[in-house]
Amino acid sequence: MFNVPYLLSFLSRTITLQRGDIISSGTLFGVGMGRNPQVWLKDGDVTEIAIENIGLLTTTYQAETD
Repeated sequence: MFNVPYLLSFLSRTITLQRGDIISSGTLFGVGMGRNPQVWLKDGDVTEIAIENIGLLTTTYQAETD
């Protein structure tokens, strides 16, 4: 949806980006809908982002409650 130069420009308007900062932009809305069968994140799902020699970021998803 947005290219890398645009994302960097947009983000740098409000925060100071430092060497080594990571910008995780995800995927376009509806990617899971286009699969057969459809795939959606659900309560308890876990994603991991690993960068060699830096570390691992683990996120566990929790369903919204009203």
